[in-house]
Amino acid sequence: MNEQDKTRRYYDAFAASYEDHRDGRSRYHDLLDTLEVELALPYVSAREVLEVGCGTGLVLRKLAEHAAHAVGVDLSPGMLARARARGLDVHEGSATALPFPDASFDAAVSFKTLPHVPDLPRALSEMARVVRPGGVLIAELYNPRSVRHLAKRWLPAGRVGAGTERDVYVRFDDRRALERALPRGCTVERARGIRTLVPVAALLEIPVVGDALARAERRVADTPLGIELGGFVAWVIRRT
Repeated sequence: MNEQDKTRRYYDAFAASYEDHRDGRSRYHDLLDTLEVELALPYVSAREVLEVGCGTGLVLRKLAEHAAHAVGVDLSPGMLARARARGLDVHEGSATALPFPDASFDAAVSFKTLPHVPDLPRALSEMARVVRPGGVLIAELYNPRSVRHLAKRWLPAGRVGAGTERDVYVRFDDRRALERALPRGCTVERARGIRTLVPVAALLEIPVVGDALARAERRVADTPLGIELGGFVAWVIRRT
């Protein structure tokens, strides 16, 4: 079984429980989604946008409220079934072979998906291909300099469906790795660090403490500290 088939099986199994701690059920995941959506809004409002790795459509739903047209693509039929139940325009497909013509969108965004794609250069090339000249890619990567990376490397793997989070391919890439993977004509414009200061997600659920941590995360997200040490870093890339 190749990595793509493993990833599809992993997320199909995850689909049933994916939203157990999302969509208003966890301040941690809600905070991550908000920081991602707020970063994307200036580039997608009143424009045509593609989300690569849309999952059950939680972020896509929010983008669709502001975009002229929002489309999602995902490898997992199980995830897509939930996105379709939300009435979203979603399609089954791979990040490395997007099922859309050249220059179809003004922006292509991807959150927490590209770290699970072995061929990052090809995925970025596909995102650039479907974006019109002058448009934007937003590529979120897992940060190898973060505390989160150390935790994922040394602590026991979290349970997912019938397996663990180590059943799926994962990679951690810094800015240098991203720039090596970018196709010609694409330039990094800015970045946002996400989950820089929250050591344990459960702390966000504690009254007062959680509020203070959430405010601190928002303040640090666009600073050099957040971009250097955030567990996730979302890179805004301009296609010329």
